[in-house]
Amino acid sequence: MTDRDNAVFNTMRQPPNLRSGLADTLMAQIESGDLKPGQRLPTEQAIMRATGVSRTIVREALATLRAKGLITTRQGLGAFVSNDPTARSFSIIPNDLQSIDDVLRVLELRMGVEYEAAGLAALRRRPEDLDRMQDRLDALDKALEEGGYGAQEDYAFHRSILVATQNSYYSRLFDTFGDIMVPRQWARLDKMTVTERKRHAARMRREHHAIFTAIRDGDEAAARRAIRSHLSKSAARFEELRDASTSS
Repeated sequence: MTDRDNAVFNTMRQPPNLRSGLADTLMAQIESGDLKPGQRLPTEQAIMRATGVSRTIVREALATLRAKGLITTRQGLGAFVSNDPTARSFSIIPNDLQSIDDVLRVLELRMGVEYEAAGLAALRRRPEDLDRMQDRLDALDKALEEGGYGAQEDYAFHRSILVATQNSYYSRLFDTFGDIMVPRQWARLDKMTVTERKRHAARMRREHHAIFTAIRDGDEAAARRAIRSHLSKSAARFEELRDASTSS
């Protein structure tokens, strides 16, 4: 490793959010060209000395970069920057969601995608699409009634909307993320009282049924309004959780 390579890492500071902060720092150096395609990364020990974080944090950060296609590992040689790090597929992985602010950014992305998709679904849905959406909605209702989080059922319902656009790129985009697009681990549902859980479940049902009804009726404008309202209310709840944790 050259002196310049060491200099890049010697200027690093301990990231405030540990794993995600270290991964972000390394990604920034790769994307800026400070770490070039094919270049070998410093050893775990060298990164630990430069940043002050533990070996576990370093390994988790490197795992994040591997999952994003930014680095590759060669047995006995170490980790290297991918030869074409800018030609990777976009993805969101669990390690990306390290805070409620990260969840809010995902919701912003979803709103942009699903707002348009809901309108297209209302215009293009076929009978089989409506049957699929109804099945997914029934499954979500059942999960909520039984006191579950319904994350997988929620994801499946939203994906059925994307399928109804008759544009496979929408559903393929969601498939890239999986049910991480419904980040229940940050919803703090386990902290709710029984009454709060019932109120939350009732709201979820109303909002999802409003989306389905608008798409079923072929009302493009109403479908867009319903999906925007649903995701906006979800974002508002996460903002409340963030503000409450900050003030406590």
